[in-house]
Amino acid sequence: MPNLPTDSLALALLVFVLGLKHGFDADHLATIDGLTRYNMRTRPRLARWCGSLFSLGHGAVVVGVALAVSLLSRHWEAPAWLELSGAWISILFLLTLGVLNIRAAYTTPAHEVVRPLGLRGRWLGRLNRAAHPLSIALVGALFALSFDTVSQATLFAMAGVQAGSWVHAVGLGLTFMLGMLVADGANGLWIARLIARSDDLARIASRIMALAVAGMSLLVAAWGLARLFLPELEAWGEGKELVLGLGVIGVIFLSFVLGVWLARGRDAAVGRVSA
Repeated sequence: MPNLPTDSLALALLVFVLGLKHGFDADHLATIDGLTRYNMRTRPRLARWCGSLFSLGHGAVVVGVALAVSLLSRHWEAPAWLELSGAWISILFLLTLGVLNIRAAYTTPAHEVVRPLGLRGRWLGRLNRAAHPLSIALVGALFALSFDTVSQATLFAMAGVQAGSWVHAVGLGLTFMLGMLVADGANGLWIARLIARSDDLARIASRIMALAVAGMSLLVAAWGLARLFLPELEAWGEGKELVLGLGVIGVIFLSFVLGVWLARGRDAAVGRVSA
C-alpha cells in the first residue's frame, strides 16, 4: 500500500488515480466482459452500462468499509500485519493474472477476440449472468469482499480520520469509486463495441490490450516484490505513487490506441491490395 500524502488535494488526486488503476484490474475486465457479453444478446442497451453498474456496486462496499472503519478507529487500530499481508496477496494475484492473460492472448484462435481472464469471476458462477441493473451492481459488491479491497478501504479510512473525521474517509471512498467508475464504465463501453464487430480492429485491439494488462500486472507485481526486499527502493518510491499510477494508466491507454492504429493500418493495406 502507498504512503498517502497529507495535503488534501494531493491525497484526493492520488486516491482518484488509484481508483482508475483498480478499474483496469484483470478481474474487473474479465467480469465486465462476461456480463456485457451475456446481456448483449437480449439487452444491448443495458450491456453498455454493465461496467458502470459493476463499479457502483463495488464502490458502495468500499465507501461502506471506509465509513465503518473510520467510526471504529477510535477504539481499534489496524494491525501491523494488514499492510504486509495485503501486499503479498496483491502480488500473488497480479502474477497469476498476468500469466493467465498472456496465455489467453497467445492461445485464442486468430479469428476470435481475446477475452480477458480473471480469478474471482470464476468463483461467482451464475452471477456472471446477471441481467438486471441491481444484480450487476451486486456482482460488483461481491467482488469488493476481498482482502485487498478491504485493506485499501481501511487505508482510506485511516487517512480520512487523520485528515479530520469520518466525513473525510467517506469522501476518499467516493473519490476512489469515481476513478474506478471512469475506468470500469469505459471498459464496459469498449467491450460492447468489440462484441458488436468481428473485424480485424476488434481482434488486434483485444490482443494488444490483453498483453498490455498482463504486462502491467507482472510489472506491478515485480515492483511490489522489489519494495518488500529492497528498502532503499521503497524509500525512493515514497511520494511517487501518483506518477507510478498515472504511468500504469498511460500504458493501458496507449496500448488501446496502438491496437486501433495497427488494425486500421492493416485494413488500409488489405484495401490497397484488393484494389
